[in-house]
Amino acid sequence: MLIGIDVGGTTTDAVIVDGNKVVKTAYVPTDHDNLLKCLLGALDELVAGVDTAKVERVVLSTTLITNMIAEGKTDPVALVLIPGPGTNPKDYSLGESIILDGAIDFRGKEIDHLRENQIKEAATQIREKGFSRVAVVGKFCQRNHSHELKAGEILAASLPGAQIELGHKVSGQLNFPRRAATTMLTAATKDRYGQFAADMAAALKERKIKAPVYILKADGGTLPLDKSVGMPVETIFSGPAASIMGVLALTEPGQTSVVVDIGGTTTDLALILSGQPLLSSKGARVDSLLTHVRAFAVKSVAIGGDSAVAVNSSQGQARGLTVGPHREGPPMCMGGGCPTPTDALRVLGLSNIGDGAKAEAGMQILGKGLGCSAAEAAQKTVDAVVERMVSEI
Repeated sequence: MLIGIDVGGTTTDAVIVDGNKVVKTAYVPTDHDNLLKCLLGALDELVAGVDTAKVERVVLSTTLITNMIAEGKTDPVALVLIPGPGTNPKDYSLGESIILDGAIDFRGKEIDHLRENQIKEAATQIREKGFSRVAVVGKFCQRNHSHELKAGEILAASLPGAQIELGHKVSGQLNFPRRAATTMLTAATKDRYGQFAADMAAALKERKIKAPVYILKADGGTLPLDKSVGMPVETIFSGPAASIMGVLALTEPGQTSVVVDIGGTTTDLALILSGQPLLSSKGARVDSLLTHVRAFAVKSVAIGGDSAVAVNSSQGQARGLTVGPHREGPPMCMGGGCPTPTDALRVLGLSNIGDGAKAEAGMQILGKGLGCSAAEAAQKTVDAVVERMVSEI
């Protein structure tokens, strides 16, 4: 007997599979402020009347990391780079960074030493800007760790309590900008992901489920939950990977399919070509960042059922709608305070989710700004979402 749990931005879905049959399902709203309570609610619904001693394995998937990055809600990170000669970090789209002198060549040989005073100055800058997370990455330092280790040691001594990630510990692959991006994202998501893993472990323990727990990686493989805490970006497209594996299971062998996974916060797109899901050739692309994360080729678009919808009017231009990229909570029909595409679908009679009167009130807000009825505003919202989806596909 297996348990599968998908923790999405909007809902948490759970299932029990026995042999090749789905025997029970559960579906609860995801409570980001109290994830443990949410997980317990899903498990209570799922395992009622089930002998949990028979559970052999638990597999998780989640869009937690994907959504954090898509909405710009990751923790701020100070990026310290040791690029050496021949590179310009300003070309890497990594944002503001602190550059240190020093260099390791492609053989792992030191060709320019670090300046300790520079590292201490960097620590002062980081402290003044209030960063508590630091990513240190040197070119070719996966072949000789000495510069990253020394810089990390001095920064740790100068910044008590700071969390410092070193590039060679995150990825041992070549390609300096990808390793820098992967290290920065690891530092930016580690705390939140660690809390997710702890809540999941606590929920399973409280329900006396002792089976091994795995999380689906971005490439469709799995990783033990306890080991995934050190590398949260491996789960960056865990949710989309689950969708791809599901489509593979439901379609004929050799079929070509476009996978469109529309969630509350993001829509994730992938391609299965002649029965084979495409892999990113060098690693996952996360927004504008190229990483070393082995992943299916997925494009994550910051638009979904819970995306905030607002009237936008630039001077001299006609009023129009903006959908996303941020999410301000649940749809108005589910008790939220901001109009969403889900409210539009409710008003148009395309769904029966939540309170119709509240959805109508949301569309009236948009209609007032657009100079049209609530139904017309709902149609404009759906049209805007569909147009964006088709464009991205």
